[in-house]
Amino acid sequence: MTRELAIRARGLSKHFGSLRAVDKLDLDVPKASIYGFLGPNGSGKSTTIRMLCGLLTPTDGRADVLGFEVPEHSKELKPKIGYMTQRFSLFGDMTVAENLEFIAEIYSFPAAHRASRVDELLEKYDLTEQRKQFAGTMSGGQRQRLALACAVLHHPELLLLDEPTSAVDPQSRRDFWANLFRLAEGGTTILVSTHYMDEAERCHRLAILDHGVKVADGSPRQLQSSTGMHVVEVLADNPYHAQTALINIAMVASVTQLGVRLRVLIPDSVDDPLALVNQNLQKHKVPAQSRIVAASLEDVFVAVTMNPERRAA
Repeated sequence: MTRELAIRARGLSKHFGSLRAVDKLDLDVPKASIYGFLGPNGSGKSTTIRMLCGLLTPTDGRADVLGFEVPEHSKELKPKIGYMTQRFSLFGDMTVAENLEFIAEIYSFPAAHRASRVDELLEKYDLTEQRKQFAGTMSGGQRQRLALACAVLHHPELLLLDEPTSAVDPQSRRDFWANLFRLAEGGTTILVSTHYMDEAERCHRLAILDHGVKVADGSPRQLQSSTGMHVVEVLADNPYHAQTALINIAMVASVTQLGVRLRVLIPDSVDDPLALVNQNLQKHKVPAQSRIVAASLEDVFVAVTMNPERRAA
């Protein structure tokens, strides 16, 4: 049974002069799921999010978000979405509680329930002790929790997060994702952009964007099983020499060093990738151990964003 969609976009495009920031994007985001946008800076993630919430008008294409066509019905959509940017955009000279109370007024949250809602969010996002603290004096993790609390104060059906963990420590990132999973389990649809591989692996589904084009789409497991590449892991005492021995082979699409290990991507069309690697290491007298391994999400990202000629080498 097909899950109901929170977002359906077809041919969504945004051009800034000659720059195609987003180019003919098709998107299906199931309700009550965490859907990720993975890509480097400039890949079109933020532009797409801004079009989906009505802040930018598409050059071409259409999107249906929670049953509303955008941008035609953006005004009706906005009360149903929460939006959190990568930069802290609340008021540093107001206390934590004052920020929440101000957001409650903006969304016309029922006055009779505002105080209890603020108390609930302070408790849920571990901000009770910071209630009277000025937001500008908080740590990065605390500011992030406050921004999320403000984004969900009005019980949005859709939460749009634009690289929300780019300026916080690893523990704060883990805590933040625990909160996202709780929201999704409660029925909130979450669209989150990131350039962190470990975060992308946590999403139920994700799209990989490259120069405004969607180059892959699916669950992390689906993407990892359909790279079109063999992945050979090479363990060498001198990984630089091993990389030098392999990087210029015509049938090798990519060589990435991770510590003392190399991840070598070779197209599926090559019958015996392990023999290819071992023969060239021996030819260059590089002692190493090699084995075929499963693709990681980083391998997927490298495979789908590389030059097409290398991908089909």
